Amino acid sequence: MRYSACLVAASVLAGCSNAPLATTLTASSPSPAPDVFQCARNQLKAIKYAQSSIDIDGQRLNARRVDDTQRRPDVQFRRIVDRLEIEAVPASGGAVTTLKVTARTFAEYTTQRGPTEVEERTSEAARRAAQAMIDRCGGDVARAGEST
Repeated sequence: MRYSACLVAASVLAGCSNAPLATTLTASSPSPAPDVFQCARNQLKAIKYAQSSIDIDGQRLNARRVDDTQRRPDVQFRRIVDRLEIEAVPASGGAVTTLKVTARTFAEYTTQRGPTEVEERTSEAARRAAQAMIDRCGGDVARAGEST
């Protein structure tokens, strides 16, 4: 009986291991890519993320938010870091621009080699931030700018 329970638990864990860790959301916008990119940059403060890197030519930026409030029973655990990877891609067809937002969550640990980040499933806070970015900048940028 105990062997079959362990076998079922191992099967469940093996089946869950292929689940993607990151969450990617996309939206099409009729606005030009530079306008959508600027909207994304402007919305970072509203969703409480700090810009960590930017590529103006490629219209990509990364942002992060540190969550020091979470606790774990591991003495090496330090904090949770949510990251957003945002890209405004000129599209073809009916849409002028495609906004792509990838949300990721990392657990930061203190080790003998220094801080180490381990990617985890995307946190609910990071998903909400990515959805807010899509909602505010994924449609008509002029309309999104008026609502904030």
